[in-house]
Order: sequence, then structure tokens, then C-alpha cells
Amino acid sequence: MAAPSPAVRQLEDALIARLRACTTFRDLLSAHGHAVRLYLSRSSYVATHIVHLCNAHGRPAHAARVFAQVPDPNLHLHNAMIKAYAQNHLHRDAVEVYVRMLRCLPPPWGGGGFSGGDRFTYPFLLKACGGLAAVELGNQVHAHVVRSGCEAHDIVQNSLIEMYTRCGDLSLARKVFDGMRNKDVVSWNTLISAHARLGQMRKARALFDSMPDKTVVSWTALVSGYTAVGDFAGAVEVFRLMQMEGFEPDDVSIVAVLPACAQLGALELGRWIYAYCNKHGMLCKTYICNALMEMYAKCGCIDQALHLFHGMPDRDVISWSTAIGGLAAHGRAREAVRLFEAMDREGKVRPNGVTFVGLLSACSHAGLLDEGLRYFDSMKDAYGVEPGVEHYGCLVDLLGRSGRIQRALDTVRGMPVPADAKIWGSLLSACRSHGDVETAVVAAERLVELEPGDVGNLVMLANVYAVAGRWSDVARTRKEIRSRSTRKTPGCSMIEVDNIVREFVAGEDLGPELGGLAAVLDILASQLAVDDEEFADSDCWLNANVFASD
Repeated sequence: MAAPSPAVRQLEDALIARLRACTTFRDLLSAHGHAVRLYLSRSSYVATHIVHLCNAHGRPAHAARVFAQVPDPNLHLHNAMIKAYAQNHLHRDAVEVYVRMLRCLPPPWGGGGFSGGDRFTYPFLLKACGGLAAVELGNQVHAHVVRSGCEAHDIVQNSLIEMYTRCGDLSLARKVFDGMRNKDVVSWNTLISAHARLGQMRKARALFDSMPDKTVVSWTALVSGYTAVGDFAGAVEVFRLMQMEGFEPDDVSIVAVLPACAQLGALELGRWIYAYCNKHGMLCKTYICNALMEMYAKCGCIDQALHLFHGMPDRDVISWSTAIGGLAAHGRAREAVRLFEAMDREGKVRPNGVTFVGLLSACSHAGLLDEGLRYFDSMKDAYGVEPGVEHYGCLVDLLGRSGRIQRALDTVRGMPVPADAKIWGSLLSACRSHGDVETAVVAAERLVELEPGDVGNLVMLANVYAVAGRWSDVARTRKEIRSRSTRKTPGCSMIEVDNIVREFVAGEDLGPELGGLAAVLDILASQLAVDDEEFADSDCWLNANVFASD
């Protein structure tokens, strides 16, 4: 393609200056119209700048229209279009632009060389391959990277590692990593984050420990990984180590560690995080407040959670759902219902499935049968929320607590999705409370079918059979319990003392340093003791005679 004349180049430069001055998409459209009138919209040079600006304004569709008007787009325009599609999650379109580029661009320096991309092409093309989780396509692009001579660039190598981790092939990602001469913090953090994301915390920790220069991103990846796999104590430990090493937590690391605080009941650490966020002006961020609200609610401090909620400048559906669910969990069901009604009146945020779980749970705990049924019926009709298994579980619990056992059973059998063990367990609990032995047998048998490995379900089934007088079934169930040689998982509890969370497991020795605790517990137990005979008469479901030795 012939180079533009000096006059055309001067017009292009003037138009580029106008494009750079655009601050809104409307300004961009005006400048684009000017380019069309000057017959410059077919220039790759001008179109490339317009495509970059369309991408900055999140308008990939308009960028595609600009790209389509250029008869012979050059490499820079192809790169801009691939970037625009990849950054807007239109990964297949990005790959299609690259395929078109391979077909239409001439080989470099003439002859039969490879007409691939450059170091600006492949990072975004590899991002698209990772977004598609297409490892075979990624392998082909990797081969093109090598043929084009771009493999030596750090940004391309880091993009290869990211692509392979997104595709779930960590062996190839590690192969690229090990072959790098200059491993920067992005290389290390990408691989550590990938192992943590897949729950491979031993490998993530080993990489982390061998990393020469750690960043807050490295620490955050580890905290997030431990939280995701349920090692909450590990997450809190790493968070504390991060501060001891002189790294100040950012908003990402705070959001990563707060769920661990909530699960452990580490209230003192949670309060310190709140004070830290308040000091550093983070409480203006909705997602930070949401995480703090959940931590306070799960640690039993619902009033602090509500204080945060009412002070938030912007509330999203997570904010409302967390407050409603927290109130329900703390027995303040009518307040939860009133808060939902306030949300509905305000009309700025529409409830989602999580919101209705909290609302229906509140109705169940407060015995608000009519309100709960009305809210359940309005989920799909008024709010467009399709009821899931968790919503049906709340409905069954609501009906069961209200004594509507047969209607609860009909609801379970009429569910569009199979009922899980929690729903059958809820129905069984209702049967025990209201003395419906026949339905209790059905629920207990279904529980054993759904969770055959849980010996506790077999124990409950034997008790239900005993109450129903089905002694042959009691004997058969007892025999099955003995044949499995299993024991019930012991219960545990946790308490935070001096910023350290201690776990107590039933049956374990407390150790010499906590020996005095047993005496305190004995005193508390004596104060809470109830009359044994009254307890035995009131609970016919725990029939110890069923398991008496022959």
C-alpha cells in the first residue's frame, strides 16, 4: 500500500490530535464523522486510534464497524481490534480477527516468511485463548509465538503462563516458567495464584516461599487460596505474617481474609480490620463494607453490621441480602422482613435468590406462614427469581415448623429439582417436633439413601423405627451400623482468646495449659443442668434402649 502524501499525513495528524482530545463517546462519534467526511476513515492509522478509543469507552461493536470499513488493515489495526475484543471478553471474535490477519497480511520482508503477529499481538490473543479455556488453540498460538520470534519478550512469556493456567494445564505453565531467564513478580504471582485457585496450596506455598521478591499480590493470592479451600486458620496466619513482613494490606487482601475471620469467629482481628479500613478511607467502597458486614454478622455482632449498613453511601443487592440474612440468623425475623419491605419500597435494587433465602428463613423462624408463602409465590412472578433448592428448603422448613407436615411432604415430592439431604433433614426435624411418625420414617429412609456414609443418619433411622414399633427394622439397621465399623464425626467449637483462635474437639485432651478450663465448664454445666427424668420423658426420639447390648 502506497504511503500517504504529505497533505494527507497532515490531515491525519490534525484528526489524531482531535481524537486525543475526546473525553466522551459522543466526542468520539463526532470526530469519527469528521474522518468519514475527509475520506480518512479507511486509513489504518486513523482507524487504529479510533478503535483504541472505542475500547477505552467499552464500545467494541463500534470498533468492529470502524475496523470493517478499512479495506487493507495493517498489523497495528489488527492488534487494536484483537485487544478490544479480548478486553471486552469477546474471545472468539479476537481469535477470528487473528485468523483473518494471517490470511490477508503479506509475509514480512516479502518471500514466504511467517506472517504472524508481534509482541503486541500475542498477549491479548493468549488472553482470549485463556478466556475460552482452549488449550489446543493455545498450543497453536504458542507455536506461532516461537515462529514469530516473540518468545523472548517477558510480557509474552507471562501471557503464556496465564493462558495455560486459565486452561488448567499447570504442567505446561510451569514448563514456560522454568524456561524463563528473567522471572519477574508477574511470573511468580501468576503461577502462585493459579495453584491457589485450583486448591493446590502446598505447591502454591512452596513457590511462594522460594519467591525472591514478594509483593502484596503474592501474599493476597496465598490468603485467598487458603480461604477458598477452607483452611481459615492458614489464611489468618498468612495475613498476620504479611503485616509482620512490612506489607500493608490492600482492599483485595482484606476482602480475602474477612471470610476466614467470619468462619473462625476471629472478632478481634475483624475489628482491627474495620479500624484499618476506616483509617485508610476504605469504608466508601461497597464491597469492603459488604465483607465487613458479613464478618460482624457471623461473629454475632449484628448491631455493628447494621451500623455499617445504614452508613453505606451506596448499597447493592449483596448489602441488602447480608443485612436481611444476618437479622434472620440472629432471630430478629420481623426486622428482616421490614428491611426487605424497605428495600422493595426504595426500588433502587432488585432482590436476588440470596435475598429471598434470608427473607424466607426469617419468615420460618418467626412462624410467619402466610407472609412466607406470599413471598415464595412472588419470587418468580413479581421479581423474576426462579426458586432453587435452597428456597424450597426454606419453604419446607416454614411449613414443617407450622405443623403443615403433609403439605411440606407434598412440596418436597413436587419440587422441580430433587430434594437434598438438608430438606429431608428439615422435614424429619418437623416430624419429630409434631409427632408424625409415618412421615418421619419416609424422611429418615431418604436421608440414608442420600448420605449412606453418614452413620448418624442410620442412628436416627433406627430411633425412628423404634418409635414406630418396627423392631425388625431396628435390628437390621443396628446390624448395618455395626458392620460399617464407623464412628460419628466428633463435634468441635472455637473461641478467640488474645487474638488466637483455639479449636476444641469433643473427646480430645485439653492439655496442661488449658486444664483449668474443664473445671470452669463443669461449673457452667451444673448451672444449666435440667431434670433428667423430665428430659427423658420429653424426647422419645433418643431412645437409648434401642442400642442396649443384647
